[in-house]
Amino acid sequence: MQPNEGKTIEISYGGKQYARFPVRTHIVMKGDDIAFVCTKYAKPHMRQGDLLFVSERVVAISQGRAYPITEIHPSWLAKLLVKFVHKSPYGIGLGSPWTMELAIREAGMARILFAAFASAVTKPFGVRGVFYRVVGNNINAIDGPCSYTLPPYNGYAKLGPADPHGVARAIQAAIGYGAVVIDANDLGVVVLGKSDAGIADDFAKAVFRDNPLGQSSEQTPLAIVRRLD
Repeated sequence: MQPNEGKTIEISYGGKQYARFPVRTHIVMKGDDIAFVCTKYAKPHMRQGDLLFVSERVVAISQGRAYPITEIHPSWLAKLLVKFVHKSPYGIGLGSPWTMELAIREAGMARILFAAFASAVTKPFGVRGVFYRVVGNNINAIDGPCSYTLPPYNGYAKLGPADPHGVARAIQAAIGYGAVVIDANDLGVVVLGKSDAGIADDFAKAVFRDNPLGQSSEQTPLAIVRRLD
């Protein structure tokens, strides 16, 4: 298990060193049992005290929550709201009519409109992230097609995973080690699900702050996190 290009295996947190070993898998598809995927590819390499971090993307894909953009027909509201979304070079997020349409379907039109209003009111005061805090429902995990995404998902838009805490618990039950469902990218890290409340969010975010996963040609949506001492 080697680090992905531009990444390192080791990282420090709280004065201690940790290793993040990326684990290569097959291309996860709709209907795959994510707990079985973790058992097959990660469990043989794990030791006592290890944690398994799982990309929220493959969880959502396995749940059938990724859709070809050709099958998503954006509403007038999606086309309107997307004009006000800040476009980031690190991912589409809600910056496309397809992903905005998924957000409307997931959260409901009323909540989306209220979140958009709250964001517009607070933006002049330099307050950021209000839209996502108000709308909830893991809308920040929605993402769209990117050139660097592994085919066929470079033509898909996806929702965040359903019941990520339940997924993390199911993975732990299957592999016998703690699990974290995580949304990590170059903009930041969000912990979506944990198998054990004792796994601190601050720890999980810190050891994944440089996003060691690789979900393009690397095919490493899993990472074993191990304390080095």
